[in-house]
Amino acid sequence: MMMLDEPSLGLMPSLSKKVIEVLRRISSQGTTILLVEQKVRDALELADRAYVLQTGAIVLEGPGADLLKSDMIRKAYLGM
Repeated sequence: MMMLDEPSLGLMPSLSKKVIEVLRRISSQGTTILLVEQKVRDALELADRAYVLQTGAIVLEGPGADLLKSDMIRKAYLGM
């Protein structure tokens, strides 16, 4: 298992993208990744399973791809 807390924090966008690509490759090779990340789109695109926390409580959970389609996620985190 690999645990990461905000691995893209403070990185320029091109490096942040590289980090996500490397995590995707590691995940595809069978390593479980526990990721805390503010870049919601990147995190949900990577996640098999995701949990959204607000003030310490889980308010939404499910497959990352499903959460990307959620109106709540799109309005609150993706500006749509």
